[in-house]
Amino acid sequence: MHDLTGFQRDLLYVIAGLDEPHGLALKDEINDYYESGVHHSRLYPNLDTLVEKGLVEKSSKDRRTNAYTITQRSRREIEARREWEQQYRDW
Repeated sequence: MHDLTGFQRDLLYVIAGLDEPHGLALKDEINDYYESGVHHSRLYPNLDTLVEKGLVEKSSKDRRTNAYTITQRSRREIEARREWEQQYRDW
């Protein structure tokens, strides 16, 4: 996870937390967090990067909709990140 941008890490967490993540659902969720809003031109290239890195699997839900799921590697990376963060939290 050390080579991901903060936005890409946030996408991983959102994908992991949704039941059936697809592009527009991810966009809606991430827009709730980012005050400036997230455009398609930012969202989809970052999703493609996560797919290329083997952290997310992309499948076709229908002709217009792609579904995204995190991989086992992502689960391990997220857990390792939580452990790393925990060692610096004093509360």
